Parts: sequence; structure tokens; C-alpha cells
Amino acid sequence: MTLTTLRLSKSGQTITLRDQGAGAPLLLIHGVGMQSAAWGPQIDTFRKTHRVIAVDMPGHGGSSPLAAGSDLRDFVAWCYDVVLTLDVGPVNIAGHSMGALIAGGFAVEHPELTTRVCLINGVYLRDAAAREAVINRADRIKAGEIDLETPLSRWFGDSAPDVAARAEVAEWLSAVDLDGYATAYSAFAQGDTTYGMQYAQISCPFVALTGSDDPNSTPAMSQAMVAHAPNGHAIIIKGHRHMATLTAAEIVNAHLQAWLEMPLPKRSCNDVA
Repeated sequence: MTLTTLRLSKSGQTITLRDQGAGAPLLLIHGVGMQSAAWGPQIDTFRKTHRVIAVDMPGHGGSSPLAAGSDLRDFVAWCYDVVLTLDVGPVNIAGHSMGALIAGGFAVEHPELTTRVCLINGVYLRDAAAREAVINRADRIKAGEIDLETPLSRWFGDSAPDVAARAEVAEWLSAVDLDGYATAYSAFAQGDTTYGMQYAQISCPFVALTGSDDPNSTPAMSQAMVAHAPNGHAIIIKGHRHMATLTAAEIVNAHLQAWLEMPLPKRSCNDVA
């Protein structure tokens, strides 16, 4: 999968992305520590019917980092810059983990540029214990303490697909820029409440998908995200954890295909204030 490097029109920062296929745009945003290659199974499938744009998040892959201390709103502004630079809006937008927070925030901030939104293994309004744990992890990462084994053990089981995906993910995590990782993880740790209470404003097709065994992006979170959205749908993939896009790629892709075929409401996202 060939990488393209561009300069963003508003910020002037560099972004690397994978841009394949033709048709309605499908924008894919990965999670903290990953890179656009993590969407490989989705790119291979949907480039046949869509223009698939998988971006390297700031400070990941070849994309310029945001300033230290940047929060989720800054990452959403970056996503807006990407859409403007590529001149592709409105887009179908799907994000995984931190990418889900960005995608959800984008749908809230820019409904006129959002056709459909899908949040995969996203987090939502953590309880006090989960919030304390993730903020502590963010502080340790900021201090230079990088522990790859703990997230890998949390994200993967012992099945053959899990073992194969774990090796890929370990390679991406090992290659990440530490400063970019720390900035993104801090925004991730603090970002579950930034737009969460506004998800009810999203009127376009809105899917929240996670694995039944994901301890951090839980099924209850996915169900709560879409509970009040007019076109909200929660999907729970049994027996999978945090990297379902890799460990259950065919199942995830089938759900994404159904999402991409969901009819748009008469009062579209473009009409939401």
C-alpha cells in the first residue's frame, strides 16, 4: 500500500496517508500507537467500491505531530484540515479507539461534512476507576515509560488470528514516535467526555462497534454512545477484544458494508446545527 505525503492547507503540517479506489470517500483514522497500515483489511475490501483514505494520525507514521498538550479538539481540527485539503467532504468517517474519538468529534463539529460515522472500539464517559487508570498511563508515557506488553496482553487473546495480529501491532507500537505517542495518548485519556454528551446531536447513520471482551472500550459504552442518537446502532462482536478490525476483519467489514449502505435521513447531517 503506497503512502502519499501532503502538506495541510490550514496548518501547513505534513500528513502521510493511503489513498486508494474511487467513489464515495471513506476516511479511516487509527488509534494511538498505530498507523494507517492497521486498516489493511478494510482498505483491501472497500477500495473496490469507495475512495478509501486511511491517514496517519499526528505524530504517527509520517505525519507531523501536534504540539505537546494538544487535546481532542486539536485532533478534530486536524481532521477538518485533512478533509479541506483533500476536498473530499462530506465523508463517511470511521475511527478506531483514539480515532473513534476524533471521528465522533468531527461528526459533532462538522455535520455538514459527515455522511455517516462509525466508532470502532471507542471509549465513552469512563467511570472513575477507568479514568484514573488511563490518566496514570498517560502520565507514565509522558515521563518516558513505555510498556508495550500490557496493552498487547489486554488487546489480544491466544487464537491464531490474535497471535498474527499481535505481531503486526507490536511492530507498529515499537516504531511510534515517543513524543507523538505521548501527546496523542494524553488527548485520548482526557477525551472521552469532550464530545460524548453531544453524540445525541448526530442524526446521520451512526454505528458504535466493539468486541464483547474489550475491557476498556466496553459493550456498555458502545450501547450508551448511540442510545439517544436518531440513527444510532450498537454492534458487539462476540469473542473479540480491542483490535477487532484485524482479528475479526471479515465480520467487521460486513458490518461496515451494511453501515455504508444505511439510507441517509431526510433531514441529513448537513442540516444539523
